[in-house]
Amino acid sequence: MAAVRVKICGLRTEADVKAAASSGAAYVGLVFFPKSPRHLSLAQAQGLALAAPPGLAKVALTVDADDATLDEIVEAVPLDMLQLHGHETPERVAEVRARYGLPVMKAVGVSDETDLPQILEHSLAADQILIDAKAPKGAALPGGNGLTFDWRLIAGRHWIRPWMLAGGLGPGNVAEAVRRTGATQVDVSSGVESAPGVKDAARIEAFLKATR
Repeated sequence: MAAVRVKICGLRTEADVKAAASSGAAYVGLVFFPKSPRHLSLAQAQGLALAAPPGLAKVALTVDADDATLDEIVEAVPLDMLQLHGHETPERVAEVRARYGLPVMKAVGVSDETDLPQILEHSLAADQILIDAKAPKGAALPGGNGLTFDWRLIAGRHWIRPWMLAGGLGPGNVAEAVRRTGATQVDVSSGVESAPGVKDAARIEAFLKATR
């Protein structure tokens, strides 16, 4: 298997950051969404970002955040990328990218073929695309629900921007997911937790090993 870049999302402690870094993760995700068990205050996120070693990309996940909220996050936390995980339009993605001068990753939820055109639409504005399982109707969280989607929908497809596979991945299925989709980047959150919002260092290490 070719080298796969891994993002561990929803970190909450410095031990989580250390586990992600020592296992070889390329990105860590810091969640700013109060409904999530992985939500961080600005002070918490700042501490985690400062604890990250050089070369580990720090990504802030937000959901339909307004400029005032993003201003606070970007001012307080040293970041390498913004992840927009709500209903942001391509126009909003372009606005955020221009306003902050940071690369933007846009999450696109997929459940069937009708969702695929959004990937191209957002690729015209974003720097990267996160292809995730679409959250069920009425779900409290837009991601991190431990759900997969039919990987055959994106197998062999190519887009104009780098993309990352998410949705229900864990140590037991990530190798198959990479093989079936051709993903060169993957994102995991609940799949390396012992409880909602509680990362497990052994599971993080097992996940990274499974991508190699």
